[in-house]
Amino acid sequence: MSSISGEDDGAAKPPQQVLEDFWDSLVTKKPGKVTNIFPQSLYTNLLPPLRKPGSVRGRNAAESYQAAADECRARVKRIVRECNRTNEKFCDPDFDIESDRACGANNCLEGLMEWFDNVSGGGSAVSTYELGDAFRTLATSNLLADPTMLINVNAATRIMDSGGGGGGGGPGSVHRIDWIFENPSFTVDGFSSSDVQQGANGDCWFIAAVASICSNPELMDKICVEKNEECGVYGFVFYRDGEWTYTVVDDNLYLRNADIDAYGDDYDPSGKKERKWKKNYQTGSDALYFASCADQDETWLPLLEKAYAKVHGDYDSIAGGMTGEGIEDLTGGVTTKVMTNRILSKERLWKELVQVNNQFLFSASSPGAYGDDSEARRGLALSHAYSIMKAVEEKDENGKKVRLVQVRNPWGRRSANGMGEWNGSWADGSSEWTPYWMEKLQYRFADDGLFWMSYDDLQKRFRSLDRTRLFDADWTVVSQWTSTPIAWMTGFLSTKFVVEIKKGGPTVFVLCQLDHRYFKGLEGKYRFDLHFIVQDENASPGDHIVRARGAYFGNRSISAEVDLEPGKYEVLPKIVASKDDDQPEVYDVVTKLADSNPQKLRQIGMNYDIANAKGVVEVSEEEKKKKEQKKKDAQEKKKKEKEEAEKEKAEFDAWKKEKKEREEKEKKEKEEKEKEEREQKDKEEKEKDKASADRDGKEKTESSQVAANPTPDEPISAESKKADSAQEVVKEFHDKEAAPESKNTSADAEADKSGTKDKAESKSVPTDDSDDSPRPTPDSEEVGSEADGLATRHAPVPGPDEDLAEADAAAPAAAPRASDNKQNPWNAVCVLGLRVYSKDPEVSIKLVKPKDAEEAAVLDADGATQAGATM
Repeated sequence: MSSISGEDDGAAKPPQQVLEDFWDSLVTKKPGKVTNIFPQSLYTNLLPPLRKPGSVRGRNAAESYQAAADECRARVKRIVRECNRTNEKFCDPDFDIESDRACGANNCLEGLMEWFDNVSGGGSAVSTYELGDAFRTLATSNLLADPTMLINVNAATRIMDSGGGGGGGGPGSVHRIDWIFENPSFTVDGFSSSDVQQGANGDCWFIAAVASICSNPELMDKICVEKNEECGVYGFVFYRDGEWTYTVVDDNLYLRNADIDAYGDDYDPSGKKERKWKKNYQTGSDALYFASCADQDETWLPLLEKAYAKVHGDYDSIAGGMTGEGIEDLTGGVTTKVMTNRILSKERLWKELVQVNNQFLFSASSPGAYGDDSEARRGLALSHAYSIMKAVEEKDENGKKVRLVQVRNPWGRRSANGMGEWNGSWADGSSEWTPYWMEKLQYRFADDGLFWMSYDDLQKRFRSLDRTRLFDADWTVVSQWTSTPIAWMTGFLSTKFVVEIKKGGPTVFVLCQLDHRYFKGLEGKYRFDLHFIVQDENASPGDHIVRARGAYFGNRSISAEVDLEPGKYEVLPKIVASKDDDQPEVYDVVTKLADSNPQKLRQIGMNYDIANAKGVVEVSEEEKKKKEQKKKDAQEKKKKEKEEAEKEKAEFDAWKKEKKEREEKEKKEKEEKEKEEREQKDKEEKEKDKASADRDGKEKTESSQVAANPTPDEPISAESKKADSAQEVVKEFHDKEAAPESKNTSADAEADKSGTKDKAESKSVPTDDSDDSPRPTPDSEEVGSEADGLATRHAPVPGPDEDLAEADAAAPAAAPRASDNKQNPWNAVCVLGLRVYSKDPEVSIKLVKPKDAEEAAVLDADGATQAGATM
């Protein structure tokens, strides 16, 4: 078992060491992430100011909204003033869908990953009209000898399926509102959920969110804060990562169909064909490619959807999502996901449902285990979002109480095969709808996406409900962000938030991560699942007040509501990370897009930098000085250690050279002495030969052989020399440094003559040729022998609070290796934030981070060993 004993192979390691080496290679000792895509010198004034260290005080929940709304209004007024000066309608330079389509970039439609995956904007796809026009041109040009030709049907199908134009694969044209609508109006009879119709984008979750808040005009009026329909400029505000932000868009919109002459001139002297084409295919809400209002002249929904797409970068970025997140982005509320199979008190949930559009907004998600929204169960589209419009409890004709919920499909109508609306009890046309109930609920059947169902069926047929709490000016909100490494081993972090509440009452805690939707393609390889507990300050493990966890993995935020007494409370997060090796590194995306599509990279990269700036803390001048001094001390220490190592190496090399010269001299003297002895012996033998000339020939021969082959002292063999350890050479050097070596005496010569050696001499064995070469210095990349260890210095291991630059400064400089530029397989870092809503105007948060690596190790906040790593 040489692998255990290490006797047969010096490189073999014990099993435990092998396993520890594996973890060392897996887990990054100093995790880090890309915090900014671009050098900050390129946009010094565009990022928000860095977060100050220390406690953060709360502010009124409406304050952030008011600041964003005021900035938006001022921006719109400046644009209107410029439009009047130039006599031109507003054209948004940051989201110009008209120019974007004309140049074929499609940056307003497609996300960053479309370009990373080498799918260019538009590609080779064409519409059915383009394909048909090409065939007509060939047929009438007489270029073909034979009017028939072979066609690859599969290729033609792919082209038509993926092409733009009127074929359904993409928008056919772009026009302004006053060109599309005969009598355009931002709203017609106010906002209504019945106005809302989903378009060709997969943003049913967002459209359902819009429909959910339409019944509250006050909320809708807060979204579009300023507009000028004549100039074609509209300003909207949205909630992003705990702060309100705004954007401004022009009134260009995508249409389903292309212009009649887009693919060639058509003889139409009276213009009748063109007018008919425009009337049938390019006029009114039905002509729009994306979301539209039910009224043919109402414009607010497509403009709202366009603004929402712009702040995220493109229309593709808002495809797919959770309705609760959309409601949060439109209202600044906090969403809790309710799994219908986990409801503890149906009565408690019902009391909240009847307050819909007041304190709460609700939406519902249908199950997706059996398919997507192209399939249905009992009429409900699968994997689809629905809005909950109202909940009522009424008595029937016999006085029995009945609980009913009105639900709406964001499509606004049934699909071609009749699905999209519930077809069970209380569905349109069902037997439950007696004249009594029709009058009681003032309801009429229509294909408008609205339907009723019982409270019990709501729980059975929908997988989850999104419950969003709304906040008014009575609430105070405080937030704190940080950036923290996430260990491979799951547990509660030692990084914690200390919340101080001076006035007791209802409190809402929200733990969140950055909204990755704003920078799709730059998320990196890691996804994070959020958990947290709330406990009294310095509470015993397991003695917590609240424990919150998300319903799904990869949640954007999780929340908990609780009534608290005045005091200090700790919020301990637990983040479960998963790695997707199929996702690209941020570096790979940036380096590729910087060349292939820099405009798209600028757009999404700035979203990334603005978001990640939240996790960066401003360093005080005192901390800067400490860091600089620490770095300087580390560099001085490194320089001193290097000089000492070089000096010691030089002394060692000089000693080796001196030792070698002395040994060569001794060897030469010994050889000369042996030569003299042999000559003297030869002389004596010759004299003896003369004196015993009468001896027989045999004796003379033997005597001659002895004289010809004298037997000197046997020298030390090369193999014996090699057997001595290099460590003994080093020891002799240290012995020599401790006590200067004395010169040879006559006693030494006598000992040499008798074949014995001094103890020190027995260790001064000349090494082989490889040992005569210069020893590696600390700058060498190779690991030396035991003797090489003389000139080796080990750098101190950096603590968790040390910068990488400081660690590098403390370590000896080493020649770069290819593996040094690779990340360890596990390098997870999460930008994490806590928001607290309270009716205490003085509520505050203080971030507490671990002091060292040992303190930063994951905690067992439950006071017991976890049964599972992700519990």
